[in-house]
Amino acid sequence: MLETGLTLPVREEKPRHNGLTILIDNGTPLNLFKDTIQSSNQFIDMVKFGWGTSLVTRFLPQKVNWLREQGIDFFFGGTLFEKFLSQDKVEEYHDFCKEMECRYVEISNGTLAIPNSEKAIFIKYFSEDFTVLSEVGNKDISQANQQDSTEWLENIREDIDAGAFKVMTEARESGTSGICGGDGEIRMDIFELIKSSEIPLERLIFEAPNKKMQAFFIEHVGTNVNLANIAFSDVISLETLRLGLRSDTFNL
Repeated sequence: MLETGLTLPVREEKPRHNGLTILIDNGTPLNLFKDTIQSSNQFIDMVKFGWGTSLVTRFLPQKVNWLREQGIDFFFGGTLFEKFLSQDKVEEYHDFCKEMECRYVEISNGTLAIPNSEKAIFIKYFSEDFTVLSEVGNKDISQANQQDSTEWLENIREDIDAGAFKVMTEARESGTSGICGGDGEIRMDIFELIKSSEIPLERLIFEAPNKKMQAFFIEHVGTNVNLANIAFSDVISLETLRLGLRSDTFNL
């Protein structure tokens, strides 16, 4: 960043444990993928290959190799884990992640209706070989609306106790489910209960696919809040939000 004499919020340097920016690749063309990663390397911590796109993406090996060259980690969307689980092929998924030399694995139950206690068993199992990022919240809007804030808190605690490195709060790539209502507004009952709990906010990653959500979490958690499901086109704009260089977070 240019030296100007401005006083700006302090960002952790890479490799960082807080203030993570996690991009979501939903099928980004290879050249755009490589250009974005290279030009914004210092602002990107991880890339998630969304849902099951990793099985369809033509240039997955090239993308993964490029991320390794740039020192950026990756993982596959939790829905892919759930697809393997639905066919009783968890071992095959474990082997697939090992073959791809993943360091991180996402374990979720946002689509497949399994109890959180069962998800926690898989978190513990995968934690033996990977760093696990778990996810709480339902992708279906009607079911998500039925989950109260105390259930969210219990599930987060259970995931951490099972060995999750960090827990992601579901919002989908659209920002209309999980911790959000169908109208895209943050469910304050969930957020306030989480924030007032004993759970360190550094252990959480908030999915925030749009500017409104990104600004909300930066204002309410801080510059170094962990954010995921960030579009490839939003890397620089998110960093300006973190630094108070945009109207939405100007008073940081």
